[in-house]
Amino acid sequence: MMKNHTLNRRHFLGASSLLLGSTALPSFVWAQGEPIKIGTLTPLTGSGGPYGPVMANTVKAVVDEVNAAGGVLGRKIEVISEDDQTNPEAGVRAARKLIDVDAVSAIVGTWASSVTTAVAPLCWESKTFLATVSGADSITELPHQGYLVRTQPNTTLQGRKFGEFAAAEGAKRVFFVSPQTPYAESQFQNITKAVEAAGGETSSLIYDDKKPSYRSEVDEVMRFEPDAIIFGGYTPDTTVMLKELYRAGYQGKKIAFAYAVNEKLVDSVPAEVVEGCYTIAPSSNESSTAYQRLVKLIGVDSPDPYTVQVYDQINLIIMAMAAAGDSSGTAIKDAIRKVSQAADGTKVDNAVDGLKLIAEGKPVNYEGASGPCDFTDKGDISDSSFRYEQVRDGKLTLIKIA
Repeated sequence: MMKNHTLNRRHFLGASSLLLGSTALPSFVWAQGEPIKIGTLTPLTGSGGPYGPVMANTVKAVVDEVNAAGGVLGRKIEVISEDDQTNPEAGVRAARKLIDVDAVSAIVGTWASSVTTAVAPLCWESKTFLATVSGADSITELPHQGYLVRTQPNTTLQGRKFGEFAAAEGAKRVFFVSPQTPYAESQFQNITKAVEAAGGETSSLIYDDKKPSYRSEVDEVMRFEPDAIIFGGYTPDTTVMLKELYRAGYQGKKIAFAYAVNEKLVDSVPAEVVEGCYTIAPSSNESSTAYQRLVKLIGVDSPDPYTVQVYDQINLIIMAMAAAGDSSGTAIKDAIRKVSQAADGTKVDNAVDGLKLIAEGKPVNYEGASGPCDFTDKGDISDSSFRYEQVRDGKLTLIKIA
C-alpha cells in the first residue's frame, strides 16, 4: 500500500510558503558575483495545482543545499518561481517574465503538455534551457535545437503501457475518453495498437473539459459496450466523467492516469464511484539512493513522480553548468548529457557530490530518483518503469511496479 504522505507534505508546503509568496529572492550581489538565476514554471493553481507547489519547493530545497556547499562556478543560485496556472496563455506570460525580466539560464518543471508546447519556442529562441515533465510526443518533435529535455516518458510509451494493461486484465472492448490535449491522439493510437495486438478493439471520444455534465458523451460510450474505459483527462473533468458513468450503471474496468485519479479525487467522491479504478504512472526509482535523499531533503514520505523528476532536473542542470564552466542555457544544453550518461563517469546521486568530482576534473554519471536519466538525441528519456495502483476500500493501493 502507498505510504501516507499527506501530513508531511502539508508540513513541507507550510514551511516553504515564503518561496511561493514571493517571485524572487532579495536582489543583491554575492561576494563571488551575481547569482545565477533559474526559474521554476509549475502549476501552482489549476488542474496541476496538487503538484506544482511541491515541485517548486523541491527545486528551492536542492538549490539551498548547493548554495550552502558554496554554490556553482563561484556563485550562488537564485530561484525565481512562477505559476503557469495549468494554462498555456498564463504559462507564456510567466515564461516571458522569467526570460526577459529575470534573465534565467534555465526553466524547470512545466507540467501540462499544452503549457510546454506554448513555452518551448520562447526558450529555444532565447537560448534558455527547458526541462519538462510533460509527456506529449509532439514536444520533442519541436525544433528545439537541444534546448529541451524531458524526464517524463512520452505518450508512445505511456499509451502502449495502458493498452497492454487493459488487455492483460482481459479487456476486449476498450474505450478511450479524453479532452482535447496535445497527446490525446497519440495516446489513443498507441492504446489501439496494444489492444488490437491482443485481439481486442477500441473506440474513442474527445469531450469539452469545461462542460458541467457529460450525459450525452456517456451515452455514446455505453453504446460501445466497453469492458474497459481509459480516461485521458485531468482531475476535474475525470471526476465528472466517473460520476456520470456510475449513474449510467457502468460496471467494467476503469483505468486512468495517476495524476487525474489521485488522493484528492478519491477523497472527494463517494467511494462507490471510484472503487476499483486502476491508475498508471511512471514510477520513481524508490530503491535508489537519490530517491532516499529526496525523501529526507523535503520531508515527504512518498513524493509524486513530478516532484521526483524536477529533483533530477535541477541536480542535472547545476552539474551541467559546472561541467561546462558556464551558466548559460547554451552551456547547459551542450553539457547535460555529459553529466547524465557519461559511460566512464563516477555515479553520483546529487549535485553537491557531483560538483566536488567535477572540480577535481573527474567525469560524473548521474543516477536519479526517477531513474537513470539517460536522454536520446531528441531529449526523451530512454526508458522508464511504471507504477500500477488500484483504489481498494477507498485507498490507492500499489499493485506492482514494472
